[in-house]
Amino acid sequence: MKTLLVTGNGQLARSLMALAPRFAELGYTPRQAARPEFDFDRPATIDAVFAATSPSIVVNAAAWTAVDLAETERDAAARANDTGPTRLGKLCAAADIPFLHISTDYVFDGDKGAPYVEGDQTNPTGVYGATKLAGEKGILGLGGKVVILRTSWVYAAEGKNFVRTMLAAAQRMNNLRVVADQRGCPTSAMDLAQAIAEIVARIDQGWRPSDGGIFHTAGTGDTNWYDFALAIFAAAAPFGRPLPYVDPIATADWPTPARRPADSRLDCHKLAAIYDVRLPEWRPSLERVVADICHA
Repeated sequence: MKTLLVTGNGQLARSLMALAPRFAELGYTPRQAARPEFDFDRPATIDAVFAATSPSIVVNAAAWTAVDLAETERDAAARANDTGPTRLGKLCAAADIPFLHISTDYVFDGDKGAPYVEGDQTNPTGVYGATKLAGEKGILGLGGKVVILRTSWVYAAEGKNFVRTMLAAAQRMNNLRVVADQRGCPTSAMDLAQAIAEIVARIDQGWRPSDGGIFHTAGTGDTNWYDFALAIFAAAAPFGRPLPYVDPIATADWPTPARRPADSRLDCHKLAAIYDVRLPEWRPSLERVVADICHA
């Protein structure tokens, strides 16, 4: 069996490990590496895990995702999003194996006014986006078999994410305020993991030059945080969860240390054209995740 090395312990990494039967069909055994065994803050652990695993493909799902905290913890964010992944990518390039790296819509400033394509000008508005962009450039500069997947608004039944935050807030408060002037594409971690599995299946047939590069990989359709919250509460209501009043507010009414892009919708046509992969429409996926949370 070939080995698929999955780094990190977040919601995407757990979703990828849940797809072990699918990877087994492709001839891969997924192997998860997370802290403390694997830690971008300790470069030697990157080398040690790679050497011990001898992977056939690597999927880097580890990252610094605390957007606001990154503003004051720039060095730690850079190690997790730039120098650490670049070191891992260098090992993959030396071994001549594919390296799939997860990036973000936050590499854009959100001022385009239309969905972003892969070649659009990047201009991150905060440290998180800047470190992720630096990681993209560092990894692409290695010249290996690199697939960078930019995604957005990721959520799952476990972990820290907007869906779980809203459901928890509704248990404590009858009235909530949610930003309504930021648009994006909600993405289920499981949908993203399944897309990665299909990408791995395609790469396993033989690497093509067109397989490499940056691909936007997000749920189909878009919304804003306010309407996303309404959809969350509507999906949870049949399970007896509270249905709070939600007040739509402007970004200016909810100041944060990091400025978010106002419109970070991603155009995913390139992914469909090269890999024949399309993520599902976000609403049915949300309903499944909310049901899983409510049944837990």
